[in-house]
Order: sequence, then structure tokens, then C-alpha cells
Amino acid sequence: MVKYAVEVKNLSCNIGGTQALDTIDLAIAEGESFAVLGPNGAGKTTLINILCTLQKPDTGSVRIAEIDALTRPAAARATIGVVFQDSSLDDRLSVIENLEFHGLVYGMPKRERIAQINHLLELVELEKWGDSVVRQLSGGMRRRLEIARALMHGPKLLFLDEPTTGLDTQTRMKIWGYLEHLRRETGLTLLVTTHYLEEMEGCSRILILDHGKRVAEGTPAELKAAHGENLLRIMPRDDAVASDITAAFPHIRHLPDGELVLPMRDDAEIRAFMANYGHRLSRVETQTSSLASVFISLTGQDLRDNTQKKTGPDIRRMGRT
Repeated sequence: MVKYAVEVKNLSCNIGGTQALDTIDLAIAEGESFAVLGPNGAGKTTLINILCTLQKPDTGSVRIAEIDALTRPAAARATIGVVFQDSSLDDRLSVIENLEFHGLVYGMPKRERIAQINHLLELVELEKWGDSVVRQLSGGMRRRLEIARALMHGPKLLFLDEPTTGLDTQTRMKIWGYLEHLRRETGLTLLVTTHYLEEMEGCSRILILDHGKRVAEGTPAELKAAHGENLLRIMPRDDAVASDITAAFPHIRHLPDGELVLPMRDDAEIRAFMANYGHRLSRVETQTSSLASVFISLTGQDLRDNTQKKTGPDIRRMGRT
């Protein structure tokens, strides 16, 4: 029998007159690596806030690690860890002091705190920097410390909100290596939001939200097979060129930066288009069926345009309340 880390049924939430979530159903099995993807305003932050017990829905049920999170939020919260997009470390304290404080918040006995701190510092390769003040650490080291802190109390479910934003490729790969090791070795469930599509390729499943609604869900391979397209992405030299191309191809998609995206069946169709319009373009890019093309196909937006800082409730301080 499948055990679920997250079970959501008929979840709806209205914020300021806007339907942030509309009858969402979701089931994430223990040990999965699950990604939530969507444009700004799609409902991702609202969903995460509800799952973290920091916001109540208007309708629906939420179970975290088989606990009713709406009636027993403190018990549910004790089973989760969170790595936030923006750093929430106290940079005046040392590495060990940040971990120690987190353990105290969650009521961990002293002996357990010491053992867990030593274990986690070794895991994220910070054992030599235990006494270093956080403000002296590099961005990658701080991110590794935030992961260690989120794992301090032994959560069953780890939320990762843009965990590798702004980090170099090598550091990002190292962080995902830690997380994948934990998932395999301990059965930790991961729920992640990210704008790096290559990171989503390794996820068990992906949920795509738009305007608060579930528009697609499946493995990366399933989504690409069902919704992926071969795309021609072009930047016209001026508005007149854009108008001419739009008139000739009414189904063309317009991205916020002025780029146009046109589904193409094959290379012959691309060559024909370029013969007619190539000299009137300032930029051309071909894109085979991918998660990026899935996102554009389902939302009409480009994930690269979806990098503005989120707004919403401040979820950086969590503990046993």
C-alpha cells in the first residue's frame, strides 16, 4: 500500500478577490522528488504556504505525513523542513549556532542536537567551518548550511523553494547530489520549485499550475510526449515585421519580451519560414521537444520570463507553535 507524504483534495483559496488555487487535487508518495512549476501568479506560493501550515484554504483537505494539517498544524509542521528562496540564516551567528538554535526551536535534546549537527556538517561538507560566522561564508556554503538546518530535526518532507537560484553550476550539482543521496538513503520526500529545467528532469513527477488550476501532471517523459513541441523562437527586427508574421501565422505565441514562438512540424517547415522571413529577424533559435516547450505550450509563457521575486506571506520563520 502506497504511503503518501502529501495528500490534497479539492483545495481552493481566494486571496484578495483572486482565485489563487482552484479545486486542486494532489498526492505525493513518500520518497518522491516532486516539482511544482508555473508562471508568476500561478498559485505555487499559495500551495506551498498551505502545505507548510502557514495559510488556510477556503475549501479542501490537507494531509502531511498522514496528519490532518488543518486541524493539527503543529504536528504536521514538525514533519517538514523548508529551504527558502531568500536566505533566513542569522549571519551574526556561527554555522553551529544556527543549527543549534534550530534544534532548540524543535525541542531536540542536547545529545541528539550535537550528534545531528556533526552528522549534517559532514554531509554538506562544512565540518571545517563550524565556528565560522555565517556572513563570512560564500553563497554556496550558505545554501548548504540552509539545507543542513532544514534537515536538523529529521523531517519526512523537505520543501525547496528555488534552492539553487544564483549559484554556479558546480554548486547546484553538489546540492542536488546531497538531496538525491538523502532521498535514496532515508526515503525523504522532496517538493521543489525551480526555474532550472535541467533540475526538473531528475524529478519523479512535475505538476504544472496556471491561474490556480492544475493544467498538467506527469513524469518529465510523459509531459514531453503529451505536450512537447518543436519550436522556432524568433525576435523580429521591428513591430512591422512582428505584425506581418502574426498575420501570416495567427496561432503564433507572443512572449512578454517581444519574442515570437512558432510550433514547427519539421526542418522543411523551418527552412521555408526562414527563406521568407529570415532576413527580417534579429534572433532565431530552434528548440526541440523539451520541458521548456511543454511550459510554453501549456501556459503561453517562457520560464525565462518567470524569474521575478515572489511576494506573499513571510514563511522564513518556522518552529513548533
